Amino acid sequence: MSDLDERLLAAHEADDRGALIALYIEAADTATSETAAGFYLTHAYVFALELNDGRQDALRTRLKAMGRV
Repeated sequence: MSDLDERLLAAHEADDRGALIALYIEAADTATSETAAGFYLTHAYVFALELNDGRQDALRTRLKAMGRV
């Protein structure tokens, strides 16, 4: 299991949604396929929407550019 996977699991366990947004963005930025990047960005976007986080617009823009919104 990678360090990122461990940090994602810990953030889920702690229900730290702010950290989850950042970690899913990190996962998307390091993903090896567009499908994986879209998966991670979608998760980051959902958490950003739930928290009304300022990153939601940038996440939507990225997803839209990928044809996923």
